[in-house]
Amino acid sequence: MVEVYLKNVRCYSFHGCLKEEGVIGSEYLVNLWAKGALGKASLSDKIDDAIDYVFLNKVITEEMSIPSKLLETVAKRILDRVLKEDQRIQKITVSVSKLCPPINGDVESVAIKLSQKRGKKI
Repeated sequence: MVEVYLKNVRCYSFHGCLKEEGVIGSEYLVNLWAKGALGKASLSDKIDDAIDYVFLNKVITEEMSIPSKLLETVAKRILDRVLKEDQRIQKITVSVSKLCPPINGDVESVAIKLSQKRGKKI
């Protein structure tokens, strides 16, 4: 089993339940772990045999650009799209963190984390 990890993909997006969040936006960090039986890549040295992290980054940035009220909604879209578009990935985990959330406190970030295996529902 091979696991690819994209760490702290930084996005400026417009997610949140407050009206201001949809106008002002804020910074987010996304982490993504993708697993698949792709050990062949270590022998072949071919991108076609590997999990393509350029593709994963593209999915993250495109889905983060679609405004949502909940971080769970954004993470679920990322999970669904990756599993739909790369059949070799067997399990994916995504965390989405909102930096400096507007919650009346000195909080660095709030985050959610979702995981899904191919063929299984959350």
